Parts: sequence; structure tokens; C-alpha cells
Amino acid sequence: MSRFDEVKNLVMSLEGDFEKFYDKKNQAAGTRVRKGMQDLKTLAQTIRAEVQDTKNSADKE
Repeated sequence: MSRFDEVKNLVMSLEGDFEKFYDKKNQAAGTRVRKGMQDLKTLAQTIRAEVQDTKNSADKE
């Protein structure tokens, strides 16, 4: 579950930048949002691979 907590924390950390970008049109906040979303994508891919590996190793047993 620590990976899930990482995802939640990452999303929550971006909340302020989302508000600044969409409500106040702060371009720098948009850059931070894009970077955060890329980090989220990378984390999601890592979790996907871990789940797949765990599933495959369970099938072999």
C-alpha cells in the first residue's frame, strides 16, 4: 500500500499548482503540473510492472 500512498501524496501535492494554473493563469504552475503528471505517469507504470510481476510469479507457484 505504500505505492498507493505515494500516488495519493503526489496528486495532493499538485492541488495548489492546479488551482494556480487554472484559476490564476500562472504559467509556472502549469509547468509544475506537467512535471508532476509526468512523475505520476512514471510511478503508475512502475506500479503496473510490479503488479504484473507479482501476478505472474503467483501463477507459477
